[in-house]
Amino acid sequence: MGIQDIVEGKKQWRAHVARVKALPPDYQIVYKEMQKYLFKVGPIDLADGRLLPEIVDFFEEGVASGKGVLELIGKDVAAFCDDLIKDTRTYADVYQESISANPGTAEK
Repeated sequence: MGIQDIVEGKKQWRAHVARVKALPPDYQIVYKEMQKYLFKVGPIDLADGRLLPEIVDFFEEGVASGKGVLELIGKDVAAFCDDLIKDTRTYADVYQESISANPGTAEK
């Protein structure tokens, strides 16, 4: 990864953050909670993927149609996020595989 890649990545992230800040306050709160949840349990390719920008796209469409954020995703933010990443490999999957690969061995 060169310097140009880093600079371009920062530009993209700043543009993404600006889009989030343009959302209504209730959408921003839910987005931030989703982001925290996904960074904690989410897919391995979250940083390189399109999931977060696609969530913002979805939210922008909801705002344009006049819907509240909870009308779009429901009351359980974690369940909505889990549904988004259900077919994606997560860090929890990697950890579980590493444990399953060495059954009966314990760290000392």
